[in-house]
Parts: sequence; structure tokens; C-alpha cells
Amino acid sequence: MDKKGYGMMKKLWCLLLCAMFVLTGCSSNTTGTADSETETNQTADVEEEGPSMEEQAAEPLTVYLNDFDSVIPDLFKEKTGYDVEVVVGNGAETMSRIEAEKSNPQWDVVWMDSMYDIYNLDLGSQLMTDVEIENASGLTPEFSALVPDDKCFYPTGAHSAGVLVYRNDVWSEEDAPKSYADLTDPKYAGAVAMADPGVAAPAYPLAAYFMDTLGMEGGQEFFTMLFEQGLKVYPKNPQVVEALASGEATIAMLQESNAYAMIADGEPITIVWPEEGAAASTRVAAICKSTDQPDIAKAFVEFLLDPEVQQELIDTGDEAYFTPSVEGVTAKPDREPNPTLVAADVQFGAENEADIKAWFADYSAQ
Repeated sequence: MDKKGYGMMKKLWCLLLCAMFVLTGCSSNTTGTADSETETNQTADVEEEGPSMEEQAAEPLTVYLNDFDSVIPDLFKEKTGYDVEVVVGNGAETMSRIEAEKSNPQWDVVWMDSMYDIYNLDLGSQLMTDVEIENASGLTPEFSALVPDDKCFYPTGAHSAGVLVYRNDVWSEEDAPKSYADLTDPKYAGAVAMADPGVAAPAYPLAAYFMDTLGMEGGQEFFTMLFEQGLKVYPKNPQVVEALASGEATIAMLQESNAYAMIADGEPITIVWPEEGAAASTRVAAICKSTDQPDIAKAFVEFLLDPEVQQELIDTGDEAYFTPSVEGVTAKPDREPNPTLVAADVQFGAENEADIKAWFADYSAQ
């Protein structure tokens, strides 16, 4: 091969090597990008799935509640295998705790008889929404209607926040009140008691019922008449019980479990379900928006809507007098067989809660 031919061949090899390098480099870069994208997608999938149930169960589920604390931990463990830690407090204590922890919630589920407080948490974007619960299919029509459109909470039952009770060694059946309206009769001056709507969880629904049914002005007039006739307001229902037992009060609007407990204890108490219906306190369960145990939290709500669980709460719970929210559950045999429960609209009760509680606090302080 002459010098010219050798030169041409050398150039051809150089061009071929460059082409191979370029192709190899491009292929390597393409493969690297694909691999990187695959890894990113896999990572995203893992993040979307979140921790497994086993990982979520590393710590007990934290539930804020105001009753049933004596039976819930063992019952939930027995039914699901998961641990739950309950933090007990009255309505005001629980809501104050949630407010104080707003920037760093320490709770996973809140379950208490304060539907309006819980709805306000939803208005403040603190609750998980669009929560799908299979056992919700068993809700009775009355309770199914209470589930908000965004499914931020589920009702687990309702009880009367204030049946009428009277000491039957002071008042005869004929002289005793038959309706809430009767309480304004001057003959009951100084005799009537109730729990504080700003402290006791069931007492606010009682107050809200009057403010909604009679209108804010009419509700305030009703309670003003009672206050002017010596209405006694105690922090919680157990203190109302003590007042009735001592004779300090002889008539009361009393949460029903406390009323039936007084009869069981042999106190001279008669229960009257008001003619117009008894004001209801609805117990609901909701999940914290920032919980790191979403699946176990949902399992807890499923658990609460299980007919067997609600029956167990009625049979053995410490707040056993209530209307169950799901089908297939039998209420206490000594409870009113056909109780009529009436309640304030959930939006009204939530939006006016601060004003109603403030009005009571101001009037009580006078």
C-alpha cells in the first residue's frame, strides 16, 4: 500500500473509532437516564404506599377520648391485635389539648361525644377526609345522614345530653316537669341543675339544641329565665349527680348514663324523657390529618362501627346507655325502649359554639 492509500486508511479507522465512541457514550447516557427514572419512580411508589401496617404498629395508636377508657384498649387489642393508648379528658380538656398541639399533633384518633367540636376541627383542616369505612354500610339511616360529605368523621352512637330527672321524694309525678318548657315554671325556682356547656362534652349539645330550635335569641331567653330562677350550673354531670343526691338540687337536665346510674344506686330519682324529645349528644370518631398510622387509625374506626363492638360497649362499658349507630345492636333493657333524640344541626352547632359557650360563661359569672 502506498503512502497515500495508508493515509486514507488511517483516517477511515479514526472516523470509525470516533463513531463507536459517540454511539457507546450515547447508549450509556440513555441507559443511565432510564435507570435513574426507574429508581425515581420506584421511590415515588414506596413513598405513596407509606409504611406497612407492621411498621405503623411499632407504636400504640393514640386515641383521645372522654369515656369507655376502661374497656377500649383490651377490646381493640383482642379484635385487631393492635395496641392503643387512650388519653382521657372531659370535652374542654381534650379540645384544649388538641388546640395546644395544633402545630405538632400527638393524637391519631379523637373519639368523643362532641360532634360540633370535631366538625370544627374539620373546618380548621385538621382531620383526614374522604375516609372510607366498610362498616359504615351498617349505619342506621339516622346516623348515616350525620356523616359529613367529606367523610371527616363517623358517628358511633348517641345518648341524651339531658333527660329530665327529679327527686321523687320531693316532687310527685303530677307535679314534676314533663317537658323542657316546664322548667321555666316559677314553682321550680332554685330546684333545677345542669352541667356547664363550656366544660362537659355532653352539655354543649344540650345548650346548642335550645339555641338552634328556639333561635339564638329565644334560646338565650329560655336560659335567662332559668338563671333568674336560680339555675345551678356545675362543671360536669357527676357534680350534678352529687347535687341531686344531697338535695342541693331536686330537678336536673342530666346526661342519661348518670341518671340511670343514680337509679341503680338506689337514689330516689325518676327519669322523664321530655315530650318534645331529649337533646342528643352524638359520639363521633375522626382521624388526625397528620397521623403516621393511617391504616391502624382506619381500623380503629372500623372497629367502632362493628356491631359486636357496640354491643360489647353496651353490655360492659361505663357509658352504656346510648342509641347504637349500626344495625343489629340491642340497647340496655332498662333504658327507655323508644327514645326520641333531637339535636342541633351540625353546622349550626359548630359555627356558633364559641358564642354559645361565651354567653353561658358570661351569664354564669354574673
